[in-house]
Amino acid sequence: MAAGSICAGGFVQCKSPAVYPKAPTSETVDEYFGIKVADPYRPLENDTSAETLEWVKEENAVTEKYLSAIPFRDSLRERLTELNNYRKTGLPTKENDGRYYYFENDGLKNQSVLYRKDSLNSQPEVFLDPNTLSDDGTVALTGVYQSKNGKYTAYTVSRSGSDWTEIFVMDTQTKKLLDDHIEWAKFTSAEWDGDGGFYYSTYPRPEAGKEFSNANENHRIFYHRMGTPQSDDQLVFEDKEHPLHFHSAQVPDGNENLLFVYDQGAGIGSGMRMLDKRTGKWTVIENTQDYPHRVLGVVDDTIYILTTYGAPKKRLMTASVSAPQRENWKVLVPENDNVLVDATFSGDKLLLTYEKDAWQYVDVADMNGTRTGKLVLPDYGTVTVSASRKSPEAFYSYTSFTTPSKIYDYNSATGETKFVSQPEIKGFNPDDYVTEQVFYPSKDGTKVPMFLTYKKGLKKDGNNPVYLYGYGGFNVSLTPGFTPNRLLWLENGGIYAQANLRGGSEYGEAWHEAGTKMNKLNVFDDFIAAAEYLQKEGYTKPELTAIAGGSNGGLLVGATVNIRPDICKVAIPMVGVMDMMRYHLFTIGWNWASDYGTSADSAEMAKYLLGYSPLHTIRNDGTPYPAIMVTTADHDDRVVPAHSFKYAAALQAADTGDAPKLIRIESKAGHGAGKPMSKVIDEYADIYSFIFHNLGVTPEKK
Repeated sequence: MAAGSICAGGFVQCKSPAVYPKAPTSETVDEYFGIKVADPYRPLENDTSAETLEWVKEENAVTEKYLSAIPFRDSLRERLTELNNYRKTGLPTKENDGRYYYFENDGLKNQSVLYRKDSLNSQPEVFLDPNTLSDDGTVALTGVYQSKNGKYTAYTVSRSGSDWTEIFVMDTQTKKLLDDHIEWAKFTSAEWDGDGGFYYSTYPRPEAGKEFSNANENHRIFYHRMGTPQSDDQLVFEDKEHPLHFHSAQVPDGNENLLFVYDQGAGIGSGMRMLDKRTGKWTVIENTQDYPHRVLGVVDDTIYILTTYGAPKKRLMTASVSAPQRENWKVLVPENDNVLVDATFSGDKLLLTYEKDAWQYVDVADMNGTRTGKLVLPDYGTVTVSASRKSPEAFYSYTSFTTPSKIYDYNSATGETKFVSQPEIKGFNPDDYVTEQVFYPSKDGTKVPMFLTYKKGLKKDGNNPVYLYGYGGFNVSLTPGFTPNRLLWLENGGIYAQANLRGGSEYGEAWHEAGTKMNKLNVFDDFIAAAEYLQKEGYTKPELTAIAGGSNGGLLVGATVNIRPDICKVAIPMVGVMDMMRYHLFTIGWNWASDYGTSADSAEMAKYLLGYSPLHTIRNDGTPYPAIMVTTADHDDRVVPAHSFKYAAALQAADTGDAPKLIRIESKAGHGAGKPMSKVIDEYADIYSFIFHNLGVTPEKK
């Protein structure tokens, strides 16, 4: 282990701590088709053991000592607090009780508050404030679902960032909390059947002490009747032969006599069946999981289905309630050159959201699928639509890298658009910045798009710090979006680069598949090529490059560092999937097999995974690595913290030069969703402090 010391004062380049905490180890060796793989840090998979808890405590102490010695850490936290202190208003929805509901945070509240209005011009009232549900803001409101006639409102909450969900119910008019309460639900909504009750999805109660690590199996759909205990809830659907499948319920708008059930295994596609509640008859609509489908609603016994069946970039199809099987579907909106991201009803119109080169636009069509207009929007943005079949009144928001969410009121019957609101951020002028899109060649010649945002007047002299971000997986598209935390980077002369790697959905299913399983190395090649392009074109140089990514993006960063440690000066792998040999054994990791494959599939697949697994490919030959700070959280039951624990322990034990190799472990937090603002600010103050310090850049005081 390289010697070094924590810097005590002044601006000097810190080296690795002289001594990292000693991790608990074992002599474990696994075998995959004859390939023997040591797993010395297996004890860290037990995140509740005394040994692991002590290691976590010691690691956090080392990281805190390092970060607290960075002289501008406190000023960065203060600036991030200022940048986050503005009114953030969510997109309104007109609910079944006829009122308008929207989330808003007036500045620095840990969680946004749900408000409602009788009309758009009336005074708002607080409907539900999740900040009152905990003392520290770690209980998040994750979903709100009003009954069909608006009598009841169900809402889902998550505690400390976990995917486990509780469901509560309120009287909508009086806001009185009722006795109805569901525990141990997961990956679910509350899907109302009139006002009498709702469907939800859940797993069996987990083993005590293993709530956040054990594999989740046997996802089932139950029906809860209002006024009865959870123990009386009726089992509606389960599939004991496939315990690793997800199941979700949908009562479609337009026909409450129907119930759709989606069956999803280890992939993005889903089977689909329909229950006619009048007859009790089930009909299988789609028995494979080859394609993702979503029912928009039912109009005059016609089912509207958004699907990739026969259309890798998606199309909108219709089916008759009397003959809903896939072979009877008809094309309403055919596939075109751009990806059909979403479709929604707005009165007797359809709002079709498309994605072109990773930015979005919206076409308007009639119920026959004929285009009648479009929403006028700037380029390089992301659009979110709130609308329904019940009314032509719709709302939509537009956001970009430098544009906080602009909200508009749109009438699809008249085509009239009214501006509603846009927040102002003190000390930030979006006109000072520019976003450009470039297309660069990857290793195999594939053209990959990338957005670059920076201050106007930037010189391509190679002396600009770059924060390069990527994801590249699970059919997820990285479109332009706004976060106040990024402004700290931009106002200090940094370039924010967002690469649209293969594995995402930017160009449909073919783009996705080009970054999965035995093609996964394409994703890392795309990311490395992005850094090379920025350096070749004079935007920056390796000494001023930081790379970052979360979850699947954490895997991206970890693998990239092992392949090309010279490509950057700093790396931030956040809540990453780092052990590719065992990822499928924890919580819902098995669901990622469609993108990754598993070590149990074949000798070829096991060897391929072992060849890039961040945990298993750390160099130990003195090759200098960038400064690395791993981030994770103790309640992350999506990508369990064992991934980051084992990776950090292995990294600290390896001979990779003097740059620091730290891990930051958040308490009472999960994979990221619902994290209190106070924790978000603290986390990004630490991340930016670590990056600026190790790039040798002193941020300006504001």
